[in-house]
Amino acid sequence: MTNREIVDFYRSYLEDQRHYSPHTVVAYLNDLATLTGFLENEDLGNLEDVTERIAKFYIAHLHGTYQPGSIRRKTSSVRTLYRLLFEDGSVRLNPFAGAPLPKVEKHLPKFAYEAEIGSFLDGIDTSTLKGKRDAAIFELLYGSGIRVGELVRLRTADLDFGSKTMLVHGKGSKDRYVPMHDASIGKLKDYLVIVRPAFRTRTVKPDDRTLFLNFKGGPLTDRGVRDILDRELDRQSSGLDMTPHAFRHSFATHLLDHGVDLRTVQELLGHVSLSTTQIYTKVSSERMREVYAKSHPRAKKVDR
Repeated sequence: MTNREIVDFYRSYLEDQRHYSPHTVVAYLNDLATLTGFLENEDLGNLEDVTERIAKFYIAHLHGTYQPGSIRRKTSSVRTLYRLLFEDGSVRLNPFAGAPLPKVEKHLPKFAYEAEIGSFLDGIDTSTLKGKRDAAIFELLYGSGIRVGELVRLRTADLDFGSKTMLVHGKGSKDRYVPMHDASIGKLKDYLVIVRPAFRTRTVKPDDRTLFLNFKGGPLTDRGVRDILDRELDRQSSGLDMTPHAFRHSFATHLLDHGVDLRTVQELLGHVSLSTTQIYTKVSSERMREVYAKSHPRAKKVDR
């Protein structure tokens, strides 16, 4: 297979079998492009010619340019590709199968306090069409804990106001039902009745399926949600350091703070492994110690 054929093969897998978002597909293909560029610069042949020795040489090269987290991701991306090529019979081995990966220091996920989230949501100007849409977006992100990629993949038919649930299309084609609270439902109804029909009229190709649309009537993207959040934080002159994913972190942390068991949080987040969810227990514990140190009269610092 030529390099172009391998790239097309990988793209097809990511899009058609894994159903990854366009943003994620681009990231994986960029990782592959890093390897392709390395092979060209070092005159080591094509993607099909990579051996275990070349794989080790490549990873050593990455250490001179990238941080450990990026090295792990770039190696993982091409390891997945070569596993597919091996299963397809296009290569005789996966040269990255046993490749050593650098250790990455785990950082606790960023979250906002309940009062901060509440103030942000209440501060959105819902007198405008965009404001009504944005309020529905962020109320849903915080109220359900779904990923931003899952949010933009939602369809109007996925909402069931009667049962107060929605069908979420998660990673790896894994769907799950997630509950919605009344505040989310109220803002979603406003958006569906008032905003979405107005946005649909602004395009020659109306979208009758995608739930959230941009101002021009097209499907909203991951990047679009990030831009909306940045603009809203600026408008509110907020000091919050928030990304769309921080709503998910806050959702999980606040549920644990209020006594929800870990297994339930795992189901709501759509995590395959419980260990992935357990990091939020550390966040919750850190916060508990912080509040305790500030609040308990015997825990406060005293003058000596």
